[in-house]
Amino acid sequence: MELNLKGRTAIITGASRGIGLSVAQALAAEGCNLHLASRNAASLDSVRESIIAAYKVNVTVHALDLSMLENVVRLAKACGPVDILINNAGAIPQGTITGIDDKTWRDAWDLKVFGFINLTREIYRDMCEQKSGVIVNVVGVAGERPFANYIAGSMANAALMAMSRALGAESVDHGVRVIAINPGAIETDRQVVRWKARAKKELNDENRWRELTTGFPFGRLGTVSEIANTIVFLCSDRSSYTSGTIITIDGGASARK
Repeated sequence: MELNLKGRTAIITGASRGIGLSVAQALAAEGCNLHLASRNAASLDSVRESIIAAYKVNVTVHALDLSMLENVVRLAKACGPVDILINNAGAIPQGTITGIDDKTWRDAWDLKVFGFINLTREIYRDMCEQKSGVIVNVVGVAGERPFANYIAGSMANAALMAMSRALGAESVDHGVRVIAINPGAIETDRQVVRWKARAKKELNDENRWRELTTGFPFGRLGTVSEIANTIVFLCSDRSSYTSGTIITIDGGASARK
């Protein structure tokens, strides 16, 4: 299926690994030029080299901490008008309301919540002027199925879902689409480290970690490419009537009792 994305320009945050990296690779395969942001300069340089070796696209990297407003503004100005924004940076730690201290909570929200809000504000303004654009917020299923032992993340995700719905309802008046993606349990590098630690503790062998994931839908975790492929389709003209909605990709787990 031709997605007609060749020559478009995308910003992807949290692009040095996991879902962000997979989205970058998938968009590059479709001919998109990329601005990749992350806090890890060395990882970004490595990603850039691998993508330009495989695809004939332009790739610019931005090693920035997007929890800081000045860096968000700096990124937006450096990139100029873009066609696609993928907000993906940030991971919020597990913990109950009494188990997460104020600084940890605020630091996490500065990146995952306010980082999304601030970059969206900067990019959305330009998209409205050019009367086109797509913003995809990579959020998480805890926003629709909150957990007390992941309270900061559940609340953050719920807020970003609300922003996506509200903004995506208005944005179409300006030719812009806004969508949120809620990944479920996905096989990212970060998650594999966690599963290996658990396998070492429970099975005395970290390499048996997949045995602990057979209770998930289809007997496995989701893959980053399954998330990325959906995002790329949503960014394309093939999904041109999609805005103000949440796409959950978790194999149906959040709907199960």
